[in-house]
Amino acid sequence: MTIAFLFLAGFCQVAWAQKDDEAKIEALIKKMTLEEKVGQMAQITLDVVGKGENIYSSYDPVELDKEALKKALVDYKIGSVLNTANNKALTPKRWYEIIRDIQKVAMKDTRLKIPILYGVDEIHGATYTAGATMFPQQIAQGASRNRDLVRKGAEITAYETRASSIPWTFSPVLDLGLEPRFSRMWESFGEDPYLCTQLGVEMINGYEGENNTVGDPEHIASCLKHFLGYHATISGKDRTPGYIPEDALREYHLPSFKAAIEAGAHTIMINSGIINGVPVHANYELLTKLLKEELGFKGLVVTDWADIENLQRRDRIAETNKDAVMLAINAGIDMSMIPYQYEPFCNDLVALVKEGKVSMERIDDAVRRVLRVKFALNLFEAPTTNYKDYPKFGSDEFGKAAYQMAAESITLLKNTDDLLPLDKSAKVLVTGPNANSMRTLNGAWTYSWQGDRVPEFAGDYNTIVEALKNKMGEKNVTFVPGVSYTEGGKYYEDEADQMEEAVKSAAQADVIILCLGENTYTEKPGDLNDLYISENQTELAKKLAATGKPIVLVLNEGRPRVISRFEQQMNAIVQAYLPGNHGGEALVDILLGDVNPSGKLPYTYPRYPNATISYIHKPSEEQKKAEGVYNYEADYNPQFEFGHGLSYTTFEYSNLKTDKASYKKGEAIKVSVTVKNTGKVEGKEVVHLFSSDLFASSVTPDVKRLRRFEKISLKPGESKTVDFTLSPEADLSYFGRDGKKLLEAGDFELMIDDAKVKIHLSE
Repeated sequence: MTIAFLFLAGFCQVAWAQKDDEAKIEALIKKMTLEEKVGQMAQITLDVVGKGENIYSSYDPVELDKEALKKALVDYKIGSVLNTANNKALTPKRWYEIIRDIQKVAMKDTRLKIPILYGVDEIHGATYTAGATMFPQQIAQGASRNRDLVRKGAEITAYETRASSIPWTFSPVLDLGLEPRFSRMWESFGEDPYLCTQLGVEMINGYEGENNTVGDPEHIASCLKHFLGYHATISGKDRTPGYIPEDALREYHLPSFKAAIEAGAHTIMINSGIINGVPVHANYELLTKLLKEELGFKGLVVTDWADIENLQRRDRIAETNKDAVMLAINAGIDMSMIPYQYEPFCNDLVALVKEGKVSMERIDDAVRRVLRVKFALNLFEAPTTNYKDYPKFGSDEFGKAAYQMAAESITLLKNTDDLLPLDKSAKVLVTGPNANSMRTLNGAWTYSWQGDRVPEFAGDYNTIVEALKNKMGEKNVTFVPGVSYTEGGKYYEDEADQMEEAVKSAAQADVIILCLGENTYTEKPGDLNDLYISENQTELAKKLAATGKPIVLVLNEGRPRVISRFEQQMNAIVQAYLPGNHGGEALVDILLGDVNPSGKLPYTYPRYPNATISYIHKPSEEQKKAEGVYNYEADYNPQFEFGHGLSYTTFEYSNLKTDKASYKKGEAIKVSVTVKNTGKVEGKEVVHLFSSDLFASSVTPDVKRLRRFEKISLKPGESKTVDFTLSPEADLSYFGRDGKKLLEAGDFELMIDDAKVKIHLSE
């Protein structure tokens, strides 16, 4: 009785606090001038208020410019600041000093004492803080299929972000990684809507707390991005047009955002690109009708970098900056990430309201949403958090969590004749451009935007070579680069570096560990024109294969670069993705058998650059040869399929069944399967449940769709029965051409591993 009473009292306290905040917000809005309201809708980057040669850079070490700060916060009433200065991570102490001084100006020198909302891209840890814990990037977390680890990683990121005095992160990415050419594919959880939905909600709960108590000094506000369909470009290049029909938009791209909004996420960032000819930042139907009205999102809608300005200068749907501001704000934007020249935005928006082209009602709605986040974060009472109050920052405990995520994400794709795990006494040659690089283990958004400054901050961690030497001994490990990335060059620029020496050194080795992939990149700098892995890396692989020595290919890459020109000559293949600072140790523990791999591909690995079909596709993509003169056929030929991932043990599936054969709409469908570890070592297995609609009357159905997954651990000889429950309305319906959901009677197949069971759905 007492526990129930306390729970109810706590719930009521939260509800009353929210109601009380709303009253405070309305009272504050009534006091605000138009200029003060507009200022709350503006966000600038830190360099603008840092001492430097211009607004685009700051001196190093960064120091605030008091006059620039006064102009921005006092004169123009700016309400938000983002980013680091000089594209470089800061210590927790320096973050505290900078944000403390910014908040002092906001809360002492401005008329209404409204705190600044500070945000940073903390996407795989507190990525802009020196000494913080760097987790695997999101694509690797998707490979782990481990909900608990994803949530734990977000909790630690929230803790260390607050230790940096920052209350707001621009994460998670909920876009589908459907396009392997895309430069931000690795920032997603993968290509499947259900996978992205499940792990996205876990990440939000980790950041914000189970009840979205972001005012807690160990929680932060999350930011869903990028609403909507950002990765679905025609060209595969960043910030370029996509054409997405209504049924596809709702079927594939919307579910993860809808679930995240229902999970209580406080903010959302908008797709920088164009959908069906309309820049999303100017799309009233998507931002207001869909996001705010249909989905009921009450939080803050923020632009991406300079995207209101881009409506004029890039997309050319606005003749002037003033027209661009009008389009975006009327479409539903609440805060503009300007990020440099804030005066035109503020001046133009004030003028637009006075001219009646933007209503005061729209302004008040935007300001209400901004203030709602600031009150929820408790910034009025505690505008900063102090690094001294976070003793676990950068701790061994947190490092172990990052290691565990890396260990469960790394995916064994091929293991001919059980080459892996390796004998710890074997002589190995380690080669390739990714073998001795902390930069490539982490990827971009690590200590700097493009990840190029990782070497300055990650020297205490081990590269793949260093981790191998620590485990196998210096005398057993020979390192020759063979190929190296061009110092100071673009991410795709590499060059031969002792290639012939690497080939000669193979004669002295029992096994070659070939570490290939990509250098770091994100956004436009990461665009590519050829999905094949580089020519130099291909040449190195072929020359090493010609020696006849067994090769373990380690892939360290943000997207699946095509390896079909030499894949058949590789004896084992391990996908490490971007595993973070602890990725070297985790990878080596897998290579040597101290950890049994359990990662599963979160995307389809293509065999050819012109065959990039995801596992979610229509039957026509893999049709059998037809009879007659017009013998059409289609070849679905991925290198490795979505969900693929091997283990050092074997698993046997049996007794797939449902509780009955026929169901009515509204009835729960109960599915079970037995999984047994038939090998000699303990292992973790991901059980994937797919469904297939055998006939649909509106649009042709997908071949199959992931509906549930569960990761289990089994000792040798151990069996477990895994149970799933499906809802016909949620799991067997689909969206028609008009964007409306349909649930039709008929036959469906449910699939786990190679087993299938047919069920019938009646009216």
